[in-house]
Amino acid sequence: MKRRDFLNGIALTVAAGLTPLDLLATGEIKDQRTVKDALDLKEYYPPKWQGLRGSTNEAYEFAHMLRDGEKFNYNNAQKTEDYDFVVVGAGLSGLAAACFYQERFGKDKKILILDNHDDFGGHARRNEIDFEGGEILGYGGSESLQSPKHLYSKNVLKLFKSLNIDIDKLASKFDVNFYPDLGLSRGVYFSSDIFKNKKIVNGNPGQVVCDDIPKDRLNGKPIKEFISEFPLTQKDKDIMIELFENPKDYLKGMSNDEKNDYLDKTNYKAFLREKVKLSTEAIQYFEGSTDDFLALGIDATACSDARMSYLPGFDNMGLDPIEGDDLAEMADPYIYHFPDGNSSVARLMVKKLIPNVAAGGMADMNSIVTTKFDYLKLDLPTNNVRLRLKSTVVNVENSKKGANIVYMNASDKNMYKVFAKKVVMANYNSMIPYIIPTLPKKQKDALALNVKTPLIHTKVIISNWQSFKKLGIHEFYSPKMPYARVKLDYPVDIGTYKHPRDPNKPICLHMTCSPLVFAAQDGVDYEGMDARAIARIGRSKLYTMSFDEHEKIIRKQLQDILGDSGFEHEKDILAIVLNRWGHCYAYTENSLFDDDNESQKIINKARKPFGNISIANSDSDWQAYMHVAIDQAHRAVKEIKS
Repeated sequence: MKRRDFLNGIALTVAAGLTPLDLLATGEIKDQRTVKDALDLKEYYPPKWQGLRGSTNEAYEFAHMLRDGEKFNYNNAQKTEDYDFVVVGAGLSGLAAACFYQERFGKDKKILILDNHDDFGGHARRNEIDFEGGEILGYGGSESLQSPKHLYSKNVLKLFKSLNIDIDKLASKFDVNFYPDLGLSRGVYFSSDIFKNKKIVNGNPGQVVCDDIPKDRLNGKPIKEFISEFPLTQKDKDIMIELFENPKDYLKGMSNDEKNDYLDKTNYKAFLREKVKLSTEAIQYFEGSTDDFLALGIDATACSDARMSYLPGFDNMGLDPIEGDDLAEMADPYIYHFPDGNSSVARLMVKKLIPNVAAGGMADMNSIVTTKFDYLKLDLPTNNVRLRLKSTVVNVENSKKGANIVYMNASDKNMYKVFAKKVVMANYNSMIPYIIPTLPKKQKDALALNVKTPLIHTKVIISNWQSFKKLGIHEFYSPKMPYARVKLDYPVDIGTYKHPRDPNKPICLHMTCSPLVFAAQDGVDYEGMDARAIARIGRSKLYTMSFDEHEKIIRKQLQDILGDSGFEHEKDILAIVLNRWGHCYAYTENSLFDDDNESQKIINKARKPFGNISIANSDSDWQAYMHVAIDQAHRAVKEIKS
């Protein structure tokens, strides 16, 4: 791995012996718009790029200019092509919209998919990490299929069938017993930067929301023994043991309706402080427990959501049991996973839409994992479906017969215009009011309320995982630390791809970070702020941090956790890919700040069709799930009048 690649995340190598004009003359690139890409022709394969990935500064450049009031003269846009259908956003919802449109109106229709990023898939991003002696796949964001047997609609399942995805067979590829058979468990890392003493405690007996380990294979200690090892006062440990093992009714004296109202309107941190009577130091144990699944801290997580995240304190309150979809969402096994996460779903859709992007016929869920894509074939004039990356849409306006779409190209910094009979906006809701200025004000206001939460998905390749084995841990929870979750990669064998099984060989670590941690370290106190304001604070902090800063944080935390077990970050870290998502999870209704009925009105208003323009994406249903993104794509295409 070259150091410049590691720091910059992208290789810039000129194809030997060929000028940009030579490359254009080959016929592979048809217009001047992609001259810079022509320079990088033989290197243009984004999944292999390391360093800072996800939403890069380049990807956000023109969107942020538009947001900040920069004036674009759309009359100067160079008119290029006409299409039957244009999709803004090449994430899961945008790709699904193209599939549904093609299915409804025919494969002969001309479709253009535009995306501001340098790779397709949105948050369903693929990381192919090369190191000396091998390659490991990772996922850059959208992770796994969430409770597909309970939550997936007929439309989603039908699309999956057309993509040759068999849910049951996919589950069978996940070796749920791999880490338990090695005697490994989940553990907690108490940092001396936060607690009085550094301590690592293995044998966590508790379930987590969306658990991939069977309840009877956790290798957990009795809860009393587990908590007794915490570096807390005996009083706090006694209170915490009761909280986990046999909690009292902390809301005794309230009616069930009053209890439910309390749980909906009280954050979990306040509950621990005011009802459980834990000290400030002990409460810190829970700060990080919701960073991954909710991307918000416990001070912005309602007790009702904490209950659905398996956080303790609610078992003996006489509450109604959690049932139906809610129960499935928290309790179904989290084992529907590709080695590159939901990127495989995105890749299957791209292969379906643009067959010549890779050799062979229609791929299936086994072959797609190791299928190499030729990115130069995404945007050929001979394609009925073209996928154009590094293209930020800055204006969409209805016309009598369709809509005009203007975008900025990141490679040559020029502005282009295309025409489409119909358009689906599958990008972030919060940007749509800037892109379509003629929208009614009430719809703009509704769209702007979907303020996405930021999150970092970091992949680190380490030379071996003997340190994990020595500690008896396959996954760390690190309270109040930048990376609340550090885990050995999911054990999935699919097709010819095999999960690393030898502790002496390299493996991928999955690390999840909420940038709110950095804001808190800067002294920002956001308890009492609403979830939207908190998300903006985290995002603002995230944008100020360089990859070098992140690298130091990653190395320090891993060294602190694993150093006493033989890990040396300078020689044992082989690669880092930091997938930065300033706008990650779609805003989800939060009972601390939102009214249920009013929220649904906002959702309906925001996604209302506007002339020849429809709106998709998971934002349009306020749920950060792949199946929701696909369902919303289906709805948006169904709204199109032929």
